Amino acid sequence: MVKLLIFDWDGTLCDSLSRIALCIRCAAEEVGLPPPPEHEAREIVGLGLVEALETLFPGIHMDQILAMRDSYSRHFVEHDREPSPFFKGVEETLEQLKDQGYLLTVATGKSRRGLDRVLKARRLSDFFHGSRCADETAGKPNPLMLNELLQEFKSSPEETLMVGDTEFDMAMAVNAGIPRVAVSYGAHSSDRLLKYQPLACLDNFEDIEKIINKDV
Repeated sequence: MVKLLIFDWDGTLCDSLSRIALCIRCAAEEVGLPPPPEHEAREIVGLGLVEALETLFPGIHMDQILAMRDSYSRHFVEHDREPSPFFKGVEETLEQLKDQGYLLTVATGKSRRGLDRVLKARRLSDFFHGSRCADETAGKPNPLMLNELLQEFKSSPEETLMVGDTEFDMAMAVNAGIPRVAVSYGAHSSDRLLKYQPLACLDNFEDIEKIINKDV
């Protein structure tokens, strides 16, 4: 029976992909790198920032990574003064799942500072039971952040479910031996996600309850 639910943030709970892509493009232009097309910038959402930049800009030097990191952070804080909205049904479904006694956690490519800022802005600082961010552990698809959450909440892989919108989320769950559910409305297409044999690939977040209540 599932007791621990682990959610990706951007592209799964939060409709922030376009904003992230815009800030990556702005930061690249500011530091003198060619801005990637929006669809390419969206593709790397979910990775830690260093891994994302190395993917977008092969051969990028560390000083450029540091400059991009600082520029991206400034642009994102500026554009995210009003936090990106949750996808339809997310807030209500999370409330229901919490009321049902599930442990709700987040595993994200965001920085700790970034996640804490958006949780505070949304008055959710105490809502989730736990979280892991890319800058405090290994980034996706390394399973370390999932393994740390399993240990923290004394949950077995069989008692856990990972929910995400990218191949990075699905591969991380596979690497940790955790059942997984994909959502089709995020960064990566359904055909890419289905290669990781999720229990389902959902078009609507609220349908997650149907999967969980089957006692995965």
